[in-house]
Amino acid sequence: MGKLTRRARAKADYLGFVGAREWPLAASGLGVVLGAVTILPSAVGVVLSVVALGLGVATFTRDVRLLRRRWAGFEFTTIAAPFPTAELPPPSAYPESAYLAVPARGTALVSAAIDRDLWTEQHTIDVAEESYRLPPALKATAPHVLPLRARGRLLFNGPIVGMRGDPLPAAGARPAPIRLHRARFFDAVCSNELAALRITRVDTGEEYDLRKAELTDTAGALRALGSSTLADLVGVSTVAFTTDGKLVTVRQSPLNSVSGLLLAPSGSGSLEPRDLRTPDGGPRRLLHTAVRAGMERELCEESGLEPADVRETKVVGFARWMERGAKPEFFGLTRLAVDSAEVTRRRPDSGERLYSAGLTLFDVDLAAIGAALAGGVPLSEALPQRLWEDGSLPLLLALRAAAAWQAARV
Repeated sequence: MGKLTRRARAKADYLGFVGAREWPLAASGLGVVLGAVTILPSAVGVVLSVVALGLGVATFTRDVRLLRRRWAGFEFTTIAAPFPTAELPPPSAYPESAYLAVPARGTALVSAAIDRDLWTEQHTIDVAEESYRLPPALKATAPHVLPLRARGRLLFNGPIVGMRGDPLPAAGARPAPIRLHRARFFDAVCSNELAALRITRVDTGEEYDLRKAELTDTAGALRALGSSTLADLVGVSTVAFTTDGKLVTVRQSPLNSVSGLLLAPSGSGSLEPRDLRTPDGGPRRLLHTAVRAGMERELCEESGLEPADVRETKVVGFARWMERGAKPEFFGLTRLAVDSAEVTRRRPDSGERLYSAGLTLFDVDLAAIGAALAGGVPLSEALPQRLWEDGSLPLLLALRAAAAWQAARV
């Protein structure tokens, strides 16, 4: 898909999403158009058509004024302060959990026990028949939020997969299936992404804080995904290494909705419904096979690699990205079947070039990083300086999880 086509599709997705929620205004506008085109060259027809046109214009003008008044009734400001982790303890069900805050990048809830459990590849999935729907409170703010989030970015209302379950270790038994649901990207923009905004009603001064309203459970802790009301789109990121040991990273463009201008993992994006099915069309039953499919798809799209260039991918970690409504994120480690010289000759899909400024390769010793982390060295000191300073939060978290897995294998 070319650049112009993708820009046109992004605009169509935006107008369609907003128009579906403001259909009375669209109907009034249609009435005006119909009144104008049905003026007939007869006295009675002219009179009736003029009257209909006048009523349509009056109704349309009123609806536009009401719409502008409603859209001006909220004030949105970006929350610049770090996520208040002290006010929101991790869910009690998450073992060995802790918050990991990276200045200017974000905050993640991580759990070494969950990561180790993922290595066993036991979790199954169950896909809900009904698609996700925004709760009434979030649906009401959607027309106001979307224009704000879309400003200066290219957003597509593509299909995604959300998660309504937690990949928790199950002592002595196979864990229960993790519930997944289908959604659209704008559902996530109008739910999870509200965590980065402070919303204030202009007339009353009342504030809506998603972190308190939607992320906090009755005990005052972070809600588990199983009880969340948000879209909770599943993030999938993998760090790929060439046969000569080079880490592949993607330099993101300013058009990226998240982490623009930073170094991203080799493949990073969201799980999609197509990842839930095998190449022959059958349903995937295991969590790691679906997540791995999403990681490898994103890797090939963003790097220009082919599926045959991928030797293997291991799901090595999990986190929840707090500034994005505590959405789930999975991380993988990919071993490639090609060397760094071959990778540099590849080009991403034409549509991905809007978001990618090219590839950058690094020398990274995962085993050494893993040993340093196990010895208590902070992530900021264990990673190469360039990666710590320029890496996006998914890249840093993916390297952390991959290094821990690699160290456990030595």
